[in-house]
Amino acid sequence: MTDRPRIFDDLAGVAGGAISALSGLREEAEAMVRARIDETIRKLNLVRRDELDAMAEMAANARAGQEAAEGKMADLAARVAALEDRIGALEAAPKSRK
Repeated sequence: MTDRPRIFDDLAGVAGGAISALSGLREEAEAMVRARIDETIRKLNLVRRDELDAMAEMAANARAGQEAAEGKMADLAARVAALEDRIGALEAAPKSRK
């Protein structure tokens, strides 16, 4: 039986260590790139998608509330006009009775 030379075991250990080191470097590089991108986004005053979606939802809610308020205003204006007509009719009625 032939024994495997110890150099292969050493090379395997070095290769494993190099792979884990490269993996750590990759993660660190990704973190640095992500930090730079975030910093650039902040400098450019860009908004994130979730913030844009939240603002769009708020605008839609405000628009729906405004439309509802306009409908109520139209109803109230119609009621005021009807009451003014009734008051006018009541004011005119006693004059004709005299």
